[in-house]
Amino acid sequence: MTDVGNMRARTRRILWFAARHLAQTWWYELFLPRVGLARVAARNRSARVQRIAQRFHGLAVDLGGLMIKVGQFMSSRLDVLPPEITKELEGLQDEVPPVPFPDIRTLAEAELGVTLERTFSFVDPTPVAAASLGQVHRARLSELDAAQTGLLDVAVKIQRPGIRTIVDVDLSALRRVARWLSHFRLVSDRVDVPALVEEFAVTSLEEIDYLHEAANAERFAQSFADDPRVGFPDVVWERTTRRVLTLQDVTAIKINDVDGLRAAGIDPSEVATEFAAVMFDQLFVHGYFHADPHPGNIFVTPLAGAGLPEANGGRTWQFTFIDFGMMGDVPDALRQGLRKLLIAAASRNGKGMVDGIREVGVLLPSADTAELERAMTKLFARFGGMGFAELQEVDPREFRAFALEFGDVVRSLPFQLPENFLLIVRAMSLTSGMCSSLDPAFNIWNSVEPYSAQLIRAEGGNLVQSVAREAMSTAGIIARLPQRLDSLMTRIEEGTVSAQAPRLERRLADIERTGRRIVSAVLFTALLVGGILLRAEDMVIGTVLIAVSVLPLLHALFARVLARRGPLP
Repeated sequence: MTDVGNMRARTRRILWFAARHLAQTWWYELFLPRVGLARVAARNRSARVQRIAQRFHGLAVDLGGLMIKVGQFMSSRLDVLPPEITKELEGLQDEVPPVPFPDIRTLAEAELGVTLERTFSFVDPTPVAAASLGQVHRARLSELDAAQTGLLDVAVKIQRPGIRTIVDVDLSALRRVARWLSHFRLVSDRVDVPALVEEFAVTSLEEIDYLHEAANAERFAQSFADDPRVGFPDVVWERTTRRVLTLQDVTAIKINDVDGLRAAGIDPSEVATEFAAVMFDQLFVHGYFHADPHPGNIFVTPLAGAGLPEANGGRTWQFTFIDFGMMGDVPDALRQGLRKLLIAAASRNGKGMVDGIREVGVLLPSADTAELERAMTKLFARFGGMGFAELQEVDPREFRAFALEFGDVVRSLPFQLPENFLLIVRAMSLTSGMCSSLDPAFNIWNSVEPYSAQLIRAEGGNLVQSVAREAMSTAGIIARLPQRLDSLMTRIEEGTVSAQAPRLERRLADIERTGRRIVSAVLFTALLVGGILLRAEDMVIGTVLIAVSVLPLLHALFARVLARRGPLP
């Protein structure tokens, strides 16, 4: 099969998978509950969701490319996705097969313009890591390059051959799926899926531009240049192109290697606390953060014996970040909203939390948040301040009851996700999971509370200015109020103020006729799709549903004909 044929087959597989499971989800989770069959829909829900996750797992491993990235993202969304999905997809990255070294060699030499033997004195043909977009090989610079750069051991990241075409094909398929979702009001009223896919597209295209990643690495290094807690690799620009990235080899103890940390005399619980603080600084201080802080991208580097403890404030270890392909910016307005959100969370202030959510831009201005404020207050009153170990001791039935109540409130509100917000959620989700794996007794509140106190002190100087601006704004409104009231009274006296009412009777009649046709069309679609889906499980029931679907179809067509002819004489 030609490359074009392969890409078309790839697109068809992605679209068929999405169409099949979107239809199945719509049938079980939306249609059946609306017709009074919620119990039928709930039956075997867990097994059904797990089967979907298993099928996507197989699809992602088979196709690779952005499907691995989509699976990675879903596996990190412990906050909104059921454990049947996150558990199934959590190890997806580790299953990416490496590209044979001869193919990698060909691409690298074409990019660098010289043979690998002239560029490096040694290249390990076995990759250290194989990811969905590229893979990393250890190498050693040639004597000339080593003398010029002051580096010797390096890590060379080489892009997978043909990955750009695969990324373009996958993004095209994902955009089509996003358009499908945008036609469902349940989704479109709450989130702009096409916009999210475009954000994902920008991030993905940046990830396969290694010159962009090298620039990210240097920007990150500048942010933490004076911070003894954080280390970073140097970029070997002379051996870096858009598809080949050469960095200083900074391999050390993986952050989640608890045994390795203890063997080096490093307390994992201290690592957890420090890591949370470093990630908070990236979000709330620098406004530039590592959006993919999984264990493979962060090392704990011992400093003792390296002649550095005095220069590092007496520290004996530091974090070393790698892989800067997925980075996020936090605009000033968003950062200010996130700060307020953090302060409200630390003070267990339900109303302040909702105000922060609104300021961040997640809730639309029109949202009625009274119920959400009550739910937040109840959340803090019951679970506020608990660590993960304490939460595990809570009765699961209580959790389930609260989750159902809280979920109903959240689903009733219109919300949107601001630019880069998905990356922020991903970074914080991975950070929280990392800290809990390092220290099962880790309590995120122990990090949030002192950090929020620090933010309050830092923003204290701006408080007077904010109050003054608010006072001036209020004074301006009060000063203009008499003039505006006088203008309104004059218009009322002159009779120029009017109120218009729609022609309700005609509108209601149109709506009633349209409603009848829509109900028939929905019933036809539901029965047809349900029959197609259920035929695989039960041929008889599936065939019956498909046959019965003809009745509402005929009704819809007949009603339309009557509407065009008008009432019979």
